[in-house]
Amino acid sequence: ARDVFRKMELGDENYLKLWQVFRKESLKEFTNVYDILKVRFDSYAGEAFYNDKIEAVVDKLEDLKLLEIDDGATIVNLGDEMPPALIKRSDGGTLYITRDLTALLYRHENYNFSKILYVVGNEQKLHFEQLKKVSYLMGYDFDLVHVNFGLVLIDGKKMSTRSGTNANLLTIIKEAILEAKNQILEKNPQLENIHDISKKIGVGAIIFNDLKNERNLDIDFDLENMLKFEGQTGPYVQYSSVRINSILKKETIKDNLIDYKVFKDEFYFELIKLVDSFVEIIDKARLDNSPSIIAKYLLALSQSFNRFYGKHKIVVDDKGILNANLALIKAVRLVLNEGLRLLGIDYLDEM
Repeated sequence: ARDVFRKMELGDENYLKLWQVFRKESLKEFTNVYDILKVRFDSYAGEAFYNDKIEAVVDKLEDLKLLEIDDGATIVNLGDEMPPALIKRSDGGTLYITRDLTALLYRHENYNFSKILYVVGNEQKLHFEQLKKVSYLMGYDFDLVHVNFGLVLIDGKKMSTRSGTNANLLTIIKEAILEAKNQILEKNPQLENIHDISKKIGVGAIIFNDLKNERNLDIDFDLENMLKFEGQTGPYVQYSSVRINSILKKETIKDNLIDYKVFKDEFYFELIKLVDSFVEIIDKARLDNSPSIIAKYLLALSQSFNRFYGKHKIVVDDKGILNANLALIKAVRLVLNEGLRLLGIDYLDEM
């Protein structure tokens, strides 16, 4: 494999043609999954895109007198803090850090960013520490952040094709949609657009299960649990929004009749305080590069609303209290829906 890769770096036409076929087919399959997850990329420039730009970067490292030869290999010495960055093997082949450095400098030249985020697993911690140090030694002062995340486990074991614990994401998504559909048919068989709603529930459940956890921790993949309509799940948040919508569809809010005095009640205040903290939650998630902050907030808001709903009659005869209740739960639904949208999850009007 190493020999073939080196030939490709040197421009071997036969291997490059074969690689183009694999790349095209791979992107086609990846795009199928990206479309379902509503993931969009502005660029699909992979490692090969930077092949003809690598030597210029190596030359720049040499001009800056950062390169050393160690046992035939070309390295950048990073001092006592960490192992040296291996730029070229003894056979002249490049490594991940060489290509990542080339991509980094190309992106900086074209996008002129002040901060760049690399969303990559925990196991690449040293790699990005080295990349950051090399770019710093080259005179760049942008902020390079490794947004690390843990593994997805099945029965406590890392997914692996060799051990038989590998799972195809597209297959998992289809299973999640089917299970969501079965639950709907059991609870609400008369519902229209069952397939579309099942898809939003199934896909949303997978996304929410991933994002609700601290990103640096490993998570255990349990499809049955993540699809439950109760507990720490995406469907629970979606259902809370749907429950509010079912009330608002039957009632009209009249702002001029709202009795604002009821909002001073402690039971109202808990919910109002949570709604009011939404902007702060978003900002904290942005600063920490942690979507779990938003996901956990949505769970807390859903739980608070459902407690309110369980103990407090929403539709009452008193017009002032009625319109206060409707205005408050409308605000809750707006926040729930926007929070789901920020996580890449669809909200629903019925389910």
